[in-house]
This record gives sequence, structure tokens and C-alpha cells, in this order.
Amino acid sequence: MNLTRIHIAAATVALLTVAAFLGLALVSEISPDHLATARRWIARGLFLLIPALVVTAATGHEISRGNRRGLVGDKMWRMKVAATNGLVILVPCAMFLASRAEAGDIGGVFRVVQGLELITGAINFTLLGLNFRDGLRLSGRLRRGEGMPVRVIRRA
Repeated sequence: MNLTRIHIAAATVALLTVAAFLGLALVSEISPDHLATARRWIARGLFLLIPALVVTAATGHEISRGNRRGLVGDKMWRMKVAATNGLVILVPCAMFLASRAEAGDIGGVFRVVQGLELITGAINFTLLGLNFRDGLRLSGRLRRGEGMPVRVIRRA
């Protein structure tokens, strides 16, 4: 299996995992009976998501061969933002929310932290989605006019 295929597979796993996390968080809001189970699965899913993101970043760095311009530079900038969001906000939120849900302590602090997690998760999903789109463009599988607008969330 070549590096590009590994990169695509890892990026797909990461994007689908983040989508599943968002779905689980929303389901837990709609159906509080499943809150603890959803939160437990999100915390466990980090053991899938984090390696997928590491492999995506490492293979992307290798594939880019030092190129930091254009779409490649945009993708790298977005990955840095997503990684920072994940390490600083999302992982601690997931662990906090899982422990609080298991204890049945879902008061105001829980809701605030869950709101922060949902917003940051949506931002990361968007960043990863844009990177996926730009990866398709770089590979020639998607033309410039297709997909989301080009100027959405680009580095300054």
C-alpha cells in the first residue's frame, strides 16, 4: 500500500470518526437516557481518532515533500488548528463529559462543556472536511469549481 492510500484511509477514518462523535453528542442531547453510553463511546473512540490523525498528518507531511504553498499550505495550517483544538479542548472535554455522565452529574457545567465541545467539534469537522476536499483537488479527483467554496477557512 502506498503512502497516498494510507493518507486517504487515515483521513477518511478521522473524518468519519469526528462525524460519529458529533452524531453521538447530538443523540445524547435528544435522548438523555443514552447520554452515559454516548459519552463512553466518544471517550473510547479517541483511541481510534488520535492515531488516525497522527497518521494523516505524518503521511501528509511526507507526501508534501516540503511544499508549504497553496492548497498544501492551507491543509497544513488547518491541521495545526484542528490538532490544537483537539488536544487543548476536545480531548479534555470528552474525558470530563464521560466521567460526569457516568456519575450522573449533568448539571450546568456539563452543559457548558458539552456546548464548547459541540462548537469546537463542528469547527474541526469543517477543517477536516476542507482538507479532504483540497486533498481531492490536489490529486485531480475534484476540479477547482466543485465542492465547498475555495476561500472558506484559509490561512491568513
